[in-house]
Amino acid sequence: MKKTKIAGIGHYLPERVVSNKELESLMDTTDEWITERTGIRERRFGERHKETTTTMGARAAEKAIADAGIQKEEVDFIIFATLSPDYFFPGCGVLVQRELGISDTEVGALDIRNQCSGFVYGLSVADQYIKTGVYKNILLIGAEMHSMGLDFTTRGRNVSVIFGDGAGAVILQPTEAEDQGVLTSHLHSDGRHAEELAFLSPGCHGGYHGAKELYGFSDSTFDTVFVTQKMLDDALIYPHMNGKYVFKFAVQKFPAVIMEALGTAGFQPSDLDMLIPHQANLRISQFVQKVLKLTDDQVFNNIQRYGNTTAASIPIALSEARDEGRVKRGDLVCLAAFGSGFTWGASLLRW
Repeated sequence: MKKTKIAGIGHYLPERVVSNKELESLMDTTDEWITERTGIRERRFGERHKETTTTMGARAAEKAIADAGIQKEEVDFIIFATLSPDYFFPGCGVLVQRELGISDTEVGALDIRNQCSGFVYGLSVADQYIKTGVYKNILLIGAEMHSMGLDFTTRGRNVSVIFGDGAGAVILQPTEAEDQGVLTSHLHSDGRHAEELAFLSPGCHGGYHGAKELYGFSDSTFDTVFVTQKMLDDALIYPHMNGKYVFKFAVQKFPAVIMEALGTAGFQPSDLDMLIPHQANLRISQFVQKVLKLTDDQVFNNIQRYGNTTAASIPIALSEARDEGRVKRGDLVCLAAFGSGFTWGASLLRW
């Protein structure tokens, strides 16, 4: 059976750099507080009215396509992972097809809504299509425009200081090389913790999980369920995160799923040439590194410069690591993520 290789990779980051010091002028926080708890020193924000999740994804995709040495018309399937789509619907998959100017090819487009784990989930899906011969050139994108939906006041400081904008993309192709390709992927979820890290409003949840009381719905069939004035007044339209709760689960599930992938393929952590963790929090990555007894040379982190770009963080980091020569042909690479849902997963591959 054929395996799936990353034939091309690229990333895009907005030009605007937003430092912790700049955020100090918007909310009651400090550079020291942010750096100590997250490791983040700056992040990138897209240019309003000019950049979107789709356009950033398209720029990363163009680089990946060129890197793979193919023409954009040769892409035969698109997978787009994001939690910050341009529209509630349709998804960014068809929008990036249009942005790339390949709508006339009428290839399929699939949107992945697995937040921080979106790229790993998307890679696993693409791997099945490639291995079974359904597609030959899959474009997988992870992109986020968080800055358009954050609460830049003291009220939202625990969440808003963490996130940044950006995009990464890969072209996936079949390979028969024994020393290359995806070796194994492992995906997990636990919906019992869904509301601990979530963007709940606006949504179509009605009275679900106490929403009637929380959002001020009446019993009328014709209430405005999707958006209410109470949502606006009480700032319920911003993301919520129980940071300590998320951290607790992340440091358990991250190393566990990495070990699951390594064990399935017959490897140990010491065999890894590079671990690319989702860039959620530098302290989480450092904890995982310590648990697995990895050296600094075996782990790549760039959250210090870009913040948490959720679905985009792994492809951005992988692209940078490749460009810096830290990921080379034949290297054993692990991609791992944990995030909202809760969802988590890991993929092990030979570069």
